[in-house]
Amino acid sequence: MSLCVTFLGTGGAVPTTQRNTSSVFVRREGDRFLFDCGEGTQRQMMRFGTGFAVDEMFVTHLHGDHVLGIPGLLQTMDFNEREAPITLHVPVGTQPDIDRLISATGTDPSFPVHIDPVTDGDVAYEADDYEIRAFETDHDARSVGYVLIEEKRKGRFHRDRAEELGVPVGPKFQQLHAGESVELEDGTVVEPEQVVGDPRPGRRLVYTGDTRPSDRTIEVSENADLLIHDATFAADNAGRAGQTAHTTAARAAELANEAGVKQLALVHVSSRYAGNVSPIEREAREVFEGERAFVPDDGDEIEVPFPE
Repeated sequence: MSLCVTFLGTGGAVPTTQRNTSSVFVRREGDRFLFDCGEGTQRQMMRFGTGFAVDEMFVTHLHGDHVLGIPGLLQTMDFNEREAPITLHVPVGTQPDIDRLISATGTDPSFPVHIDPVTDGDVAYEADDYEIRAFETDHDARSVGYVLIEEKRKGRFHRDRAEELGVPVGPKFQQLHAGESVELEDGTVVEPEQVVGDPRPGRRLVYTGDTRPSDRTIEVSENADLLIHDATFAADNAGRAGQTAHTTAARAAELANEAGVKQLALVHVSSRYAGNVSPIEREAREVFEGERAFVPDDGDEIEVPFPE
C-alpha cells in the first residue's frame, strides 16, 4: 500500500527560480490529494508528473502563496473536461473568501466544486482504512494543518505456528488472518490469536502549513512517520520568525523530537536561503533525533514506509 509525497512547492511567500510557493501532492494508492496550491502549482504538477487528477484539496490558510494557484488549476481541470466533483477543505470562516477568489477570475467550472469549512479535530476526509483530520495551528490568519492517519494493520500471520497446529495450507490461513476461528478435521479449534501477531500501527503523515511551534502540532505528530513543518528561517532570524508567526529549523526539530517523529521535512523556506539551504538543514540536523531531517527540493518525491 503505497504512500508517496511529491513536494511541488517548498519556498516561502516569495517564489524564487529554485523554489515555488507552497504545495504538496500526496498519493495513497489510487487516492490523490493536494495540500495548498500556491501560484504556479499546476505548472509544477506538469513538470513533476503528478497530473491534475486530484480527488480532494486541503487548504491551510488563505495567504496568497498558499491559494493563488486554485483558480488556474480549476480552470485547467475544466479545460480537460473533468466531470468528477472536487472538495476544497478550508479553515472555518474562510469559505466566503475562497468563493470570491474563484469567482473573481471568472472561473465557473462545469464540474461540482464543494467547499468544506473545517476546524480543529474535524475529519475532513474519511476512507475505509484511513482518515485526514484538521488540527489547529498558530499562524497570523485563520489556519489549520492536516494529519493523515491510517488504521492499525493486521498482525503478522505466523505460518509456521499454523502448520505446527495442523492447519492445512489454503483458505483456513486466510480465515485465521481475518480474525476467524477454524475447526480442523479432528475437531480441534484454532483461534486467530494463536497464529496471528499483535496489530501493527499504520502510518501517520502531518502537514502543518505556516505556523509557530505549538503543543497541538506535537500532539497530532506523535510517532509520525513524516512531519512536513514550516521552517521559514534559520536561527539568525529567530526574532523575525516569531513576529511573522513562523518557525525556525531548530525549533521545528525540537518539536519533532518531542513528538517522536521519524522523518522531518522542512518547507516554506524563506527566499533569503533559496540559493543555500544548508543553514536550515544543518541547524535541524544538529537537534533532530529521528531518522532524517531534510529540506526537500521542488520535485522531490519520497515514499513513506510502514513502521516496522
